[in-house]
Amino acid sequence: MPSPAAANGPIGVFDSGIGGLSVLAALRRELPQEQFVYIGDAGHAPYGERDTAHVLKRSQRLADYLCTCHQVKALVLACNTATAAAVASLRARYPKLPIVGIEPALKPAAAQSASGVVAVMATRSTLASDKFQTLLSAQPRSVRFALQACDGLAAAIEQADLPAIESLSQRYIAALRLNPVGSSHIDTVVLGCTHYALISDTLGRLWGPQVNLLDAGEPVARRTRQVLAAAALLLPEGGRISPEMQCLSTGDPALLDQALQDWRIGGSTLRASALFLP
Repeated sequence: MPSPAAANGPIGVFDSGIGGLSVLAALRRELPQEQFVYIGDAGHAPYGERDTAHVLKRSQRLADYLCTCHQVKALVLACNTATAAAVASLRARYPKLPIVGIEPALKPAAAQSASGVVAVMATRSTLASDKFQTLLSAQPRSVRFALQACDGLAAAIEQADLPAIESLSQRYIAALRLNPVGSSHIDTVVLGCTHYALISDTLGRLWGPQVNLLDAGEPVARRTRQVLAAAALLLPEGGRISPEMQCLSTGDPALLDQALQDWRIGGSTLRASALFLP
């Protein structure tokens, strides 16, 4: 059994920037009694357009910091690219630490698509990863997947560049609709980057009401509850301790601050702090 100090520790969450806030919001809804430490690694982003070695090195650096300086009781990789590149390595590095990764919601999409045609919007690194290809190959052959690497979209979301978000979203949706696999039959879209969930209103408007968007925030939150309960690390309801959340950025904390306010995470008094982590 873990010690009380371990059970009272925070849950560490990291992403390349603000995208993981979509997962953090789901975690806070699922686990309102828990503490969280969130790191947006904006100073070393975007992960989705970097090589695997870079993402693996940064993921290990962030995990080491969270374990050493915050004594986290669990770790959530709120980034598809980091999960694909580093989750196996981190589990080997910290065999006693519950670690939850994230993956594009291909299985739920395949199960609910009526047309049997699913679009996947993700970063180039995620789509090229062995982990994604293994996941894709495990889906039913009756379902066809149209894949689209959305270069620059996560960076535009990170910078809150609304014209770029609109333009890039239009470009990639148009490409998917022209894809021989997709044609006009796409009825389900997997948002394979946590950043994209933050612009679901924009994407929903451009795709139209006949298309359902899926992200992985809620499944990750439920899975985190399950692994904490299995390890006897889940705090009881009403057992929240203060401070409840810290948010850190290796880039400009003002961008993370603005995102926290835009997405109403943590209340109006929460402010992000700068983190120097070369």
